Amino acid sequence: MRSKRPYYPQRKLRYFSATTKDMHRRRVIVLTLFLVLTALLPTTFAQRKNGRAKPTRAAATIGARGVETISAAQLKSYLYFIASDEMEGRDTPSRGLDTTAKFIAMNLGRWGFKPAGDDGTFFQHIALRRDQLDTAHTSAEINGQKFNFGEDFLPNAISATISGPLVYVGHGWVIKSKNIDAYQGVDVKDKIVVVYGEGFPKGITRADLTGKMGEDWISPALYAQQHGAKGVLAIPDYGMLLRWEQTRQRAMSATGRPYVEKFATQVGPPIPLIWLSPKMATTLFQGEKFDAATLLNRGLAGDQVEPFELGPTKKVTFTIAARTESPSTQNIVAIWEGSNPVLKNEYVALGAHYDHIGICAPASADPICNGADDDGSGTTALLGMAEAISHAKERPKRSVLFVWHCGEEKGLWGSRYFTDYPTIPLDQIVTQLNIDMIGRSKKDGDTNPRNANLSGPNQIYVIGSKMMSTELGDLSAAVNRSFLNLQYDYRYDDPNDPNRFFFRSDHFNYARKGIPIIFFFDGVHEDYHRPGDEPQKIDYQKMEKVARTIYMTLWEIANRPVRPKVDKQLPAQLTQRAGYCSPGGACVQTCAARRAAIARFGCAPTMLSTTWPFLNMSSVGILRMLNCAEVRGLSSTFSLAIL
Repeated sequence: MRSKRPYYPQRKLRYFSATTKDMHRRRVIVLTLFLVLTALLPTTFAQRKNGRAKPTRAAATIGARGVETISAAQLKSYLYFIASDEMEGRDTPSRGLDTTAKFIAMNLGRWGFKPAGDDGTFFQHIALRRDQLDTAHTSAEINGQKFNFGEDFLPNAISATISGPLVYVGHGWVIKSKNIDAYQGVDVKDKIVVVYGEGFPKGITRADLTGKMGEDWISPALYAQQHGAKGVLAIPDYGMLLRWEQTRQRAMSATGRPYVEKFATQVGPPIPLIWLSPKMATTLFQGEKFDAATLLNRGLAGDQVEPFELGPTKKVTFTIAARTESPSTQNIVAIWEGSNPVLKNEYVALGAHYDHIGICAPASADPICNGADDDGSGTTALLGMAEAISHAKERPKRSVLFVWHCGEEKGLWGSRYFTDYPTIPLDQIVTQLNIDMIGRSKKDGDTNPRNANLSGPNQIYVIGSKMMSTELGDLSAAVNRSFLNLQYDYRYDDPNDPNRFFFRSDHFNYARKGIPIIFFFDGVHEDYHRPGDEPQKIDYQKMEKVARTIYMTLWEIANRPVRPKVDKQLPAQLTQRAGYCSPGGACVQTCAARRAAIARFGCAPTMLSTTWPFLNMSSVGILRMLNCAEVRGLSSTFSLAIL
């Protein structure tokens, strides 16, 4: 066995003393190594003398661009003003919309933006025209029998007195590609034309209206104008009857429906277009070759009768009184000038529509459609980005064009006007980023079917990013992945999307001019175009994330050495917008919206059967079987005038 060492008390004392010194030395070495390793870690973890984090290159870029200026609190502050009841729903035109425009322009001026509207202002003014019926002096009679406005007939607001011979022409359409001509052997000059309904001939959709309007296809009203007719009377179809009361109330309101003067294309003097009630139509065709019941039932079945002239003893006189007003509205246009002496002559365009649908439920406890999400969210996001870029430590190489469009809800008025009458060279716009509804999120456990396609808190629908430019789509996706990595959902990025979302917001008018676009959208929800679209329901954290991501996208586009290459033709399905409009616009929205309108106005088959007592049951039954295509085919009030 091993022997023991001798015991020396002094050596033990020296041993413990040495051990203590070694431990101290080791602690010093460990601490030194820790400090060295800490110095070698990424700079985001090192501390400056002032105690603030030293940023990485990416963080420095974000800071220099001012992205953190865009915050949930900032967006909420702006939106609670823009979507307040005091703005009265921001209809086009309205004082609420004008107040919102002044608020936006005031901030742009404070932040140092360059005005790009008319006469050195931020406003691009748009002249409107509004024709209003004078119902007290509007009348009609047939062979001495008097009829009342509203109850018996509904005219458009064209001052005129018409009388003369009448000719019935069925659907009244000419569509050369389908060999359809309702006027073979018929001369309508100096006559009153009578048509059935306001829809298309059987088997025809808006997609069949190819070629040039007025030559390759001609609507009843346009044909009447071109060929010298005195006016058009319409026997009501189901679509017209469903909207009769709504149309009557609108005609009797204090203000008529405005339209953009520069968009009006007249081929001749305007002529009266008059809906007839069942009672008046019955009287008109009493004793004629076909009575009103026969014309209605055959028209409903698509079995049109041959044109015929009404008897010479049928004396009809309409007197329509109207007055004209000339209101106006405006786009808001501003430029943040780029830093590169060459590239600053090109623009990355940002857009949103700042209008909504105004007082939408006048008889209810909550009459105002505030439009917080649609499109207060986009309007506010643009404001947030404008404030951020004005606070950035550097300028982008290209200039940034901010446009708040008016009249989107009327049929994309503002974007159409801006792209038809631009205040900057349109071919210098390299990309347009459109923001329309980015503020709502679907909550966990939400089973409301109207929220079925609402995007989640970290999700946004992206439409059109690759339809015209592969480079733009790739850039957009790459920026998102490297920044906040939102869930970009491309389900609606499809030319065959049945919702037709591509047509339903302002980016469309830029795309039709050859400008690549990206459309950001949160999806339709339970408060879409309803009074419930209010600012307290907005997900401001989501708004912040989406707005920041779009903001970073615009910076990347603005700083590229070359503009995104347009390497694709816009799909043929997306080159014509005929028959589709913005949410809430003048024309039919969606099948669901039309069905909701039918339910709202209580137009059941029994009511129609009572209105038209001579309808047979097979005709009434057709209403019960309205499918999506038929509902979509029901066009707007006085669509004859529009077409």
